[in-house]
This record gives sequence, structure tokens and C-alpha cells, in this order.
Amino acid sequence: MAKNKMNPNVDAYLSKATKRREEMEKLRMIILDCGLTEELKWGQPCYTFQNSNIVLIQGFKEYCALLFFKGVLLKDPNGILIKTGENTRVGRQIRFNNVREIIELKSILKIYINKAIEVEKSGLKMTSKEKTKLIFPEEFQKKLNKMPALKAAFDVLTPGRQRGYHLYFSAPKQSKTRESRIEKCIPQILNGKGINDR
Repeated sequence: MAKNKMNPNVDAYLSKATKRREEMEKLRMIILDCGLTEELKWGQPCYTFQNSNIVLIQGFKEYCALLFFKGVLLKDPNGILIKTGENTRVGRQIRFNNVREIIELKSILKIYINKAIEVEKSGLKMTSKEKTKLIFPEEFQKKLNKMPALKAAFDVLTPGRQRGYHLYFSAPKQSKTRESRIEKCIPQILNGKGINDR
């Protein structure tokens, strides 16, 4: 059943994978059994439902993972969903060290994937209890005040893209480094793109 849904771009990706290939192929079969559409996005196998991202397969040196785009909205009775970083708000991972772990969790993984599809069908979104006001470095505030076009372009970016720039611009300790980062990103902001968009 899954064979005809395989995307040739994902075939090519997996054929070149040097890390965690066996684990990724096992996860692929489980996901395809859940009826999702297979694509290659951000250079990784991505699975969608009616053009909405549901889950991504990630291969790392130390482990392989399933990343649920709206993982924070999933019930986790098995305690296997992991927040990937301190700034992660919505996505959650399930990590695997070997194929055996994937095989043992197969039925549970299908339940989680099907729940993620249900979350998408229901239109459920994460509502932030309080919108955290981003306090940008002074160097960026000055640029926004000087360049109305930059401010207008920045204001229409999604909250996630704005947060990405906030993290990037706020990280350096030296003003000179912050200014250099801001200058480098101005064309990207004016083009309506986030820090990681190509």
C-alpha cells in the first residue's frame, strides 16, 4: 500500500543518507501507512495532510527523530515527546537510537501520527496565553525608526519569523556584531523572508 506513495526525492535523499538510514527507512514505512503525503522539505523527508506539515524525519549522528510540527498540542501518555530546545514553542520530537526502538514503538507511533492528523483536521492551533513582547536590541530599533519600509516589511512577518530575527540579533554581546547581523538581514526582511528562509 505504501509503495505507490513514495516520493522519488525522498528515495534519493535516503539513498545518500550516511547516518541513521535504516532507522529513517523504518519510520518512513510507518508514516506512509498512516496515509500522509511524502515530500522533501528543508532537505528532509516531510509528511503532510492536505498540504499541512504533520511530521518530519530527522537523522542526526547521535539519534534519529520524528518531529511533530504541532507536537505541543498532542497528548503524550507515554511521555516520549521531547521539547527540542529552550526556544521551541510548538514542535516536539520522538528520538530513537536504533531500529529496535522504532519496531517496539510502532503501534504507539501510529497512534501519535493519527492524533497529529486529527489535530490538523480540527484546525487546532497553539494559543499563546500571553503574547511575549519582543524587546529588540537598540541597533535594530534605530534601523526600524530610520527605515519605514523595513518596519513595514518586518511588521508583516509571521511571529515565528520575527522571533527568529529577535534571537539572532540579540545573541551577540558586542554592538558591532549586532549591527553587522542586522545589516546582513535587511534585504531578507524586505523580501518578506525569515532568518532561515532561502
